[in-house]
Amino acid sequence: MLARYTLNRQVLSVFPMLIVASTLGFSNSAGAADWPKEQPINIIVPFAPGGFTDLIARRLALDLGSALKTSVVVQNKAGASGQIGSAVVAREKPDGYTLLVTATQHVIYPALQPNLPYDPKKDFSNISILALAPNVLLVPAKSPVTNVKEFVNYAKKQSGGLAFGSSGVGGSAHLSGELFKLVTGANLRHIPYKGAAPAVTDLIGEQIPSAFVDATSASAFIQNGKAKALAITSTQPLSSLPGIPTIAESGYPSYESQAWVGLFGPPGLPAEIVSKLNDIAQQSNAAQRNMKWLADNNSISVTLSPTQVTAFIHSELDKWKQVVNKAHVTAQ
Repeated sequence: MLARYTLNRQVLSVFPMLIVASTLGFSNSAGAADWPKEQPINIIVPFAPGGFTDLIARRLALDLGSALKTSVVVQNKAGASGQIGSAVVAREKPDGYTLLVTATQHVIYPALQPNLPYDPKKDFSNISILALAPNVLLVPAKSPVTNVKEFVNYAKKQSGGLAFGSSGVGGSAHLSGELFKLVTGANLRHIPYKGAAPAVTDLIGEQIPSAFVDATSASAFIQNGKAKALAITSTQPLSSLPGIPTIAESGYPSYESQAWVGLFGPPGLPAEIVSKLNDIAQQSNAAQRNMKWLADNNSISVTLSPTQVTAFIHSELDKWKQVVNKAHVTAQ
């Protein structure tokens, strides 16, 4: 049975959040009162500028700078699916001046490429989860299926398996589909694309009968009726896509999958600094302008303590390793 870490109501708060503020009023932890000193804080983003992870990092940088009264610089060190930038942070001093904002690849690629230049369980301090970004199970507008149960039954009847597209091998969308197969027993086969856009284009053109894609890539086509959303992959619904159930609500309560963006530091980062950064990140997400931005970008805000973040990351590492192994997914 697949292990999983449930982000339930005791662990997180979703829209509306418990703490709502129109301005940021940050508190300081006494043990970290001498940090930061007169030098900038660098946030490493291991992906190219302009993506979802980069945008979240830059919004956080503004709020960190305001709260800590120092300059916070975002540096993009892209390459090797996030490995290059992550390796830089894993080797840095744990002094609070170099941080990492990365995404779901942090927990998926260790299963696909076991010889990484770092150990994701040991070589990072886990600080905060900044956002969840669910995927969506899509079918063409004229598909005969209208819900998840019908989709599973329809797939089981297809000789050779019902095709599902995704943005590429080993991504969150692809593995959402592989997890779906394992949980539901649906007879599916993966069709990888070079990005979500061509996958959605083929779906609305009925070249493929289904797809798992990120909610942002799917939302416009759902709203204009060119594609039909059967379910959302997270256990929490999306306010930006009202009325669409989750897969868990659709008869498979053990199912949970989504992309996410998180804040990390080098190993051994002092607990006082971790706590202060976690507090600022949570209050940043609670600001009305950031809550609106997250909702507009089809994502979900979460509230986790550093201890809960560590439990979540370890569980994600274990879960995706099982999925990769059971589904025989290999890196390309």
